[in-house]
Amino acid sequence: MTENAQQQPSAPDTELPTQYAPADVEGPLYERWVERGYFEADEKSDKPSYTIVIPPPNVTGSLHLGHAFEHTLIDALTRRKRMQGYETLWQPGMDHAGIATQNVVERELGKEGKSRHDLGREAFVERVWQWKAESGGQISGQMRRLGDGVAWSRERFTMDEGLSQAVQTIFKRLYDDELIYRAERIINWCPRCLTAISDIEVEYQDDDGELVSLKYGEGDETVVVATTRAETMLGDTAVAVHPDDERYKHLVGKQIKLPLTDRTIPVVADEHVDPEFGTGAVKVTPAHDPNDFEIGQRHDLPAITVMDEHAVITVHGPFQGLDRFEARSAIVAALRAEGRIVAEKRPYVHSVGHCSRCKTTIEPRLSMQWWVKVGPLAKAAGDAVREGKVKIHPQEMQKRYFDWVDNLHDWCISRQLWWGHRIPVFYGPNGEVVCVGPDEQPPGTEAEGWKQDTDVLDTWFSSGLWPFSTLGWPEQTESLAKFYPNSVLVTGYDILFFWVARMMMFGLYAMDGTPPFHTIALHGMVRDQFGKKMSKSFGNAVNPLDWMDKYGSDALRFTLARGANPGVDVPIGEDWVQGSRNFANKIWNATRFALMNGATVDGPLPSQERMSATDRWILSRLNSVVAEVDALYEDYQFAKLSDALFHFAWDEVFDWYVELSKTTFQAGGEPAEVSKRVLGEVLDVTLKLLHPVVPFVTETLWTTLTGGESIVIAEWPKDSGFRDTAAEQEIETLQSVITEVRRFRADQGLQPGQRVPARLTLDGTALAPHEAAIRQLLRLQPEGESFTATATLPISGAEVALDLSGTIDVAAERKRLAKDLAAAEKEKSQATAKLGNEAFLAKAPDNVVDKIRGRLAKAEEDITRIQAQLDRLPEA
Repeated sequence: MTENAQQQPSAPDTELPTQYAPADVEGPLYERWVERGYFEADEKSDKPSYTIVIPPPNVTGSLHLGHAFEHTLIDALTRRKRMQGYETLWQPGMDHAGIATQNVVERELGKEGKSRHDLGREAFVERVWQWKAESGGQISGQMRRLGDGVAWSRERFTMDEGLSQAVQTIFKRLYDDELIYRAERIINWCPRCLTAISDIEVEYQDDDGELVSLKYGEGDETVVVATTRAETMLGDTAVAVHPDDERYKHLVGKQIKLPLTDRTIPVVADEHVDPEFGTGAVKVTPAHDPNDFEIGQRHDLPAITVMDEHAVITVHGPFQGLDRFEARSAIVAALRAEGRIVAEKRPYVHSVGHCSRCKTTIEPRLSMQWWVKVGPLAKAAGDAVREGKVKIHPQEMQKRYFDWVDNLHDWCISRQLWWGHRIPVFYGPNGEVVCVGPDEQPPGTEAEGWKQDTDVLDTWFSSGLWPFSTLGWPEQTESLAKFYPNSVLVTGYDILFFWVARMMMFGLYAMDGTPPFHTIALHGMVRDQFGKKMSKSFGNAVNPLDWMDKYGSDALRFTLARGANPGVDVPIGEDWVQGSRNFANKIWNATRFALMNGATVDGPLPSQERMSATDRWILSRLNSVVAEVDALYEDYQFAKLSDALFHFAWDEVFDWYVELSKTTFQAGGEPAEVSKRVLGEVLDVTLKLLHPVVPFVTETLWTTLTGGESIVIAEWPKDSGFRDTAAEQEIETLQSVITEVRRFRADQGLQPGQRVPARLTLDGTALAPHEAAIRQLLRLQPEGESFTATATLPISGAEVALDLSGTIDVAAERKRLAKDLAAAEKEKSQATAKLGNEAFLAKAPDNVVDKIRGRLAKAEEDITRIQAQLDRLPEA
């Protein structure tokens, strides 16, 4: 086990309050950790490094359960590594969150009756910085509440000067390598936010819409197409059919009339069309649909934009000026009047994309934007995992990763916002296009006709640089040399495609083929106790601060960690947090008992020869748990390691070893002194093992027990290799005796504290030294002169004879049990008869048959149990 002398500057204060009050402890304790610099990282240290970056929360955000869950896992990893002697960096920071932050500030301006255009670009950006200073970043205070051990002195912001330099540097390099280009393509457009948005910022939901079948052309040259967006037909430039579809071969290459317009459009053959879906013919609107855009490219079709940035119709007189939804109704009415409507289906439920920020329906829109050519970058990101440079955990998530990076489309990186990293490209008076690096001057002034691109970069562009930009890149800093690549990335599987893939692409590109992290550890989403997604609209969203206020931060952390199976969603309910609070109280009370009874960490452990079997058993189990927890940490099995610690601490240490030690302490002498040292050792190690997940209560108890400075910087336990299988078997036998007698007492209706005369026959068994403990734990008083063995329990080679004559009415108990036995036998008979009836089995649903089989099994189990109870009772 570990030596503690180096961590004992003073004698421990063994006084603990009778109850643990998290609210009194957590805040001051956390500030003490920060003041002492425990969470800071030194790039000059010769210790091995361990680095994790925080998935940067939005500056507009607040701590939600998803954050609390993820931060708990990261904090557990970094606290353990710090205790293991690593130079540990948990890098904190926040994302500028372009759209979300701009929306917040625009709403504030709206309350003043102003818009950003009233201020102008520079003044608006200054207003955003002012808002950030005053109101942004409340999540930092909430992270402190949770106990996040981050290096606060290194906190970064994606818009700070250093990170802005990194963004401009990599943009310039990618541009010069022809991996960034400008082109007109279909993007997700939000008519409310007036910007392109990324795929991750689109939320899909089932909406009630309409499916309208329209007749194009005349006479024999008629084609029926179906659409949910009738307003886009004004921009149709073709009808497409499959090349092998015999129904339309006579039309391919011909021009047909487009209703409501004076245009004709061609019928083209394209393999993208599914001949089995609908009529096998589709309208093609290249400027307003990504698939249609691709068809248009293949067939050299014009792309006609029929809506402006506000999604208002801009073409064709009668509908010009109408909002897209108003136009939809008006166009359907006009088509109906011309007899062009073949069928209408309302409501037609279909998946529709919405802006995650403002919930406006997304409009696919042809737009001139900046793009990253991801082909070579994505290949490198895929190869890094295939070649084993980066491991994805759990391994089954690799397939999803490959499915994404192997089929990645070019990435739209421009946003039509004012808040964000301005695209460093300038346009000259004669059509010049110049990309400017961070140390370069613009090619000219506005007076000379030079203008900078008005767009800013997608937020994911800057957050994709996070693992190295936060360490000072593009400068070759000591921090970069020490802490890159990161040891592990802990993040949700939901942003595997968006954030993780981008960090992989940029890290490999910028850092000469060195990936940004060795391991990607993916976790699931937090859900309510019924497995349902948490949402304000569902009424099941939880503010983690409420649970921390009520039960303490440790209780919330332990509940989240105990549900964290790799890559699997995590259900959580308040009663589970309450249960974890009870566990924290159990740790507190058990340690308080130990201190009151002289448990100590002073000096080396006594020799094995001086220890009792109980002492050797708990030390053997302790070492096994140390080894088990270490292995589970390395495999990111937080749920399993938390469960192992829970059952070891509660069941084995508190419920068995502490209880068995009470007899030893009462007897005094050398055995008591030995057990006090063993109990001190067990608590010392158990508290250290628990500390990464439940840091506050373990710090308070450990410093009181040991007198050490802080458990945060204590040495992580090591498995000494000590195992004593004989002692483990002996105590397992003792546990089985006590458990069996307790069960019998409960079956007879005896109260837990009720004393019963008993004769123990233990000679010749390993239980002989444990008679005092058996009697104390089972409330068995010595047999008197009038002792009569009314029940005899042979268990594990020993015999426990009980005199129940003065404690229960044997005749009444036999009568009660006989009644229960008759009921169980009747249930068995009925279930057996049904299962033996072939006619019943042929007609009954499977679930009904399964239920009856369950009833039969339960009845048989009850018969065995009741008969055993009757056999143990004396004759009345």
